[in-house]
Amino acid sequence: MRLSARTHILLAVLLSVSLLGGCVPVGEKAPPEPVAPEGEHDPAVWGERYPEVYQTWLATAEPRPAGKSKYKRGFDGGEMFDKLSEYPFMALLFKGWGFGIDYLEPRGHHYMLIDQSEADPSRVKSGGACLTCKTPYAEDLNAEDKTALFGATYDEAVAMIPAEHRELGATCIDCHDNVTMELKTRRWTVDAALTEIGLDPGHLSTQQERLMVCGQCHCTYSVMKDDGTPVDVDFPWEGSEWGAITVEHVIDRLENDPLRIEWTQQVTGLDLAYIRHPDLEFFTAGSPHMEVGMACNDCHMPDIRINNVPVPDHNLMSPLKTDMVTCQRCHYDTAEELSAKVIAIQDANASMLINTGYRTATVAKLIELANSSLDVEADGVRSAYEEALVHYRQAFYRVVFMGAENSLGFHNPAEGRRILTDAQAEAQQAETLLRDLLGANGVDVPAEVPLELRAYTDDRGVHELDFIEAHHLPDPEGIAQQTWPQSLAALLE
Repeated sequence: MRLSARTHILLAVLLSVSLLGGCVPVGEKAPPEPVAPEGEHDPAVWGERYPEVYQTWLATAEPRPAGKSKYKRGFDGGEMFDKLSEYPFMALLFKGWGFGIDYLEPRGHHYMLIDQSEADPSRVKSGGACLTCKTPYAEDLNAEDKTALFGATYDEAVAMIPAEHRELGATCIDCHDNVTMELKTRRWTVDAALTEIGLDPGHLSTQQERLMVCGQCHCTYSVMKDDGTPVDVDFPWEGSEWGAITVEHVIDRLENDPLRIEWTQQVTGLDLAYIRHPDLEFFTAGSPHMEVGMACNDCHMPDIRINNVPVPDHNLMSPLKTDMVTCQRCHYDTAEELSAKVIAIQDANASMLINTGYRTATVAKLIELANSSLDVEADGVRSAYEEALVHYRQAFYRVVFMGAENSLGFHNPAEGRRILTDAQAEAQQAETLLRDLLGANGVDVPAEVPLELRAYTDDRGVHELDFIEAHHLPDPEGIAQQTWPQSLAALLE
C-alpha cells in the first residue's frame, strides 16, 4: 500500500513527537518550572510569580496598628518600646549582659538585620553567630566556612553578605522550596535539634513542618562558647521529645553544658546561660491550640484579598492587631469579646511575671549582700549558700523564659501559670535560705530589700535616656503606669 505525501508528513510528525515525549516516562508529568532559581535569596524574584503575596511581605516594613494590643507593642504606630522600662527588674537581672543595656521590642521581619545593626554593640559581641536567624544567607555562610563565620566580628560577618542584601531579613527561601513552594526549613540548627529529639528533618508531619518553618527562629538557642569564643548555635533540646520540650529540659541542658554559659551576672557574680524567645517550645508543650493540630500560620497569617486574589498575609503580627479575623474561623465570639479574653489571660500572666520578677531580683540582691558580708566558702555557710544558688538559678531561668516568650502567656496559659508558680516557689525558697543564713551570721537584713533599680535602669551605656528620646520611645514612668498600677517612680525608690 502506497502512502500519500500528506500521510508521510503526518507519520514523521507523530514519530518526532513520540521520540521527544519518550524523555518523560508514561504516567509522569514534566517537572514544574521553578518559582525562582535554586538558591535565590531575593524575594522580588519569587514575587514575579506571586506578586500579591510579595506585596504583603513588603508590608512588614510598615508600622503596626496602634491601640489594639496592650502588650507586645513592637513598632505600634511607628514607635519602638523599651522592655527594660516596662519591666525594670529585668535591668537588674540582666546587668552584665547586652539585654541589660538594649532590650527593645522587635519590629517586623523587614527589620531583622536593621534592628540588629542599630542595637547597642553589647548585643552583637558574638559576631557571626548573631546572623543565624537574621539573614537568609546564614545557612550559606555556615556551609561555606563555619569557622570563618563564627570567628568573625559582627561587622566582618555582615560584610560576607552580598552588599545589596545586607539589610534583608527573612525571605521566601527561608520557608519555601523554590520549585514546589512546599514549606521547608533552612537552618543547620534545625536539622541538629530535630535529630536530637528523634525526628527526621526530612520527614516531618504537616503540623510539625508548619510549626518548624517559624520555629527555626522562634525558639530558644545557645551561642556555644569554647573559652569565651563562639563556635556554634544550638537549641537546648537534647533529652526532650516533640511536644515536651519543657522549661525543665531546657534548664537542664543549660546548666549541664559548659559551652552554653554565655555571660556573668553582675549583681550575683554567677556565670549563666540565657533563654531567648522560646515560642516553639512553649506552644508545643501541650497547648490547647497545639492539641487540635494548629500551627503558627493558622492565627498569624489571615487570608486577605489583593487585586481580588485571595492570599495568606505574610505581614505577620498578633491577631489582636488584625481584629481577630483568624480566631473567628473557629470561635463564634465577636472580635471585641475575643480580644478581651486574650488580654485577660495576658493580664494574669503579666501580674505573675512582674511579681515573680521582683521576688527573683530580691534574691539576687540578697546573694550580692551575702557575697559582700560573708565568707561563702566557710564551713557552716557554703552548704546553705550553694543550695540557695540552685533555687535562685531555677527561678531566674523561668522568669527569663516567660519574659522572652512572645505571647505573654497566651500561647499556653496553663503552662505559663505552672512555670511562674514554680519560679515563685524557687525564689521564695532561695530567699528564705539566704535570710536565715545572713541572720545567723549577724547580718541585718531589712524586711523589704532595696533593689536600687534606678542604678540599673539608668546606667545603660549609650542607651540612657538620650537613646529613649532619640528613638521616640515613651518615657519609662509612662510605660510603667500603663502596664501595672504601681508607678515606676515608686518602684525605683
